[in-house]
Amino acid sequence: MAIQTPSPELQLSIVIPIFNEQDNIEPLCTEIRTALHAAGLSFEIILVDDASTDNSATKIQAMSSPDIRGVFHRINAGQSAAVASGFAAAHGQWIGTLDGDIQNDPADLPVMLQKALAEQVDCVTGVRAKRQDTWLRKFSSRVANGFRDWITGDKVSDSGCGVRVVRREAVRELPVFNGLHRFMPTLLRGQGFKVIEHPVNHRPRLHGESKYGVNNRLWRGIYDCFGVRWYLKRAVRSDRLGSSD
Repeated sequence: MAIQTPSPELQLSIVIPIFNEQDNIEPLCTEIRTALHAAGLSFEIILVDDASTDNSATKIQAMSSPDIRGVFHRINAGQSAAVASGFAAAHGQWIGTLDGDIQNDPADLPVMLQKALAEQVDCVTGVRAKRQDTWLRKFSSRVANGFRDWITGDKVSDSGCGVRVVRREAVRELPVFNGLHRFMPTLLRGQGFKVIEHPVNHRPRLHGESKYGVNNRLWRGIYDCFGVRWYLKRAVRSDRLGSSD
């Protein structure tokens, strides 16, 4: 994955995929600014509009500023493509991800970054402690997570959680495909990177409509497991090289 040259002064790039979230964009950015300023972090917010059919793109353009940038898809390509576009545009030493529905809490990001630095890992992935979702969505996630762990041989407690902090060097190694965002921790481990979990806050959706459904997430996620299993057996590890001395 081609990504931008890092900025030594920029600690964290926050990538947020957006699809029809016009009412959530401004309050989410306000929350992020409040949380990261309080933590004393230098940051940028990258809002990736995935060809929304509402006024999301207009909202993003209106909010353009030194710490907020928009990336705009010409066609709707899905959440993984939006995340990958955000990664490619990021300048930070670390990259954080959030969903665009404000169910994730931006205040978790500074804590996760601090944990990544303290424990010297490449990625901290969130686990929603008290999910504010419907029973069907939680049941579907349990089924998908169990199957996913069985097929890939890797245990991830909450692969659907959108809150993550990852070292930019690790992002460079990720293969881009439709489903990347759900398998990121497993793919990183398969390439030799260190990934740990951290409990995060989860809130009910207040605006907009959920894009989650059994047909568009559960069955597709199960199908993707077999592709990821194949990739893990063929992956070239990032730690393959020894010292050049």
